[in-house]
Amino acid sequence: MNNIEASYEKILEVLQSITVEMNFLNQKRKPRLSDIELISIDLTSIYMSIDSEYQLFRILPHSLKTRIERSVYNRRKRALFYHRESLRKVLANKISTQDHFIVDSMPLEVCKLSRSSRSCICKEDYQTAPDKGYCASQSTNYYGYKLHAVCTIDGVFTDFDLTQASVHDIHYLKDIKSIYENCTVLADKGYLSVDYQRDLFSSNQIRLEVPMRRNQKDYKPQAYVFRKSRKRIETLFSQLCDQFMIRRNYAKSFDGFKNRILSKIMALTVIQFINKLNNRNINNLKISIA
Repeated sequence: MNNIEASYEKILEVLQSITVEMNFLNQKRKPRLSDIELISIDLTSIYMSIDSEYQLFRILPHSLKTRIERSVYNRRKRALFYHRESLRKVLANKISTQDHFIVDSMPLEVCKLSRSSRSCICKEDYQTAPDKGYCASQSTNYYGYKLHAVCTIDGVFTDFDLTQASVHDIHYLKDIKSIYENCTVLADKGYLSVDYQRDLFSSNQIRLEVPMRRNQKDYKPQAYVFRKSRKRIETLFSQLCDQFMIRRNYAKSFDGFKNRILSKIMALTVIQFINKLNNRNINNLKISIA
């Protein structure tokens, strides 16, 4: 995992295998460092747990860091957000295609709650500004955002979104309704709603499997296979927090924040794709890819 040049070459090879385009942005002059190479550098830094761009440019091979300035690298990476997300979805579809999915959320703190009133992080726009929320699984209040994600039973992220911390998990089911159909979605008790379950099934044939509360009328325990399968997304969240340090935030704007989240999820997906090519367990992420 310590050879940055070999890891970069491997990730670049993977990206070039799924797209023939080298540049996605319309630029008057052809850049010395192509967009696909820039994305590969970003994913390599995340894979090697290099969170600082300053540190990244210190250890980058001379042949790469002389082809782009650090400020230009940052601006172009942000402009490539939707192109990177498209590449990530292509990779996810190549790894696993199923009709059973898992939905869950996790808190993303931008600063401590005591500093929230005077913090300026991500407050450039009222619509995307962070706010206070409560995490039931950790029994704590926090200030920031909430990451909503959908993954397959195998553990491959198919979609994700960011909302303010105060937004309830159940509202993300509206996005699922517009994206998926003819499938089964596993969720925890935070998504329990008979009205939503009926709406999802009647509109898009989406079967929402949510465990009942013990004090509910006609209580029935959820099947063991569903309870066991749903833990896969919690394992993925733990890997994002541990190896990819998704809760470590250096961004000052929401644009920078969402790009950091995408980079970490995309890096995880790339490693899973490389594992599949090598006939390894796709969720064994702490490996040498080159």
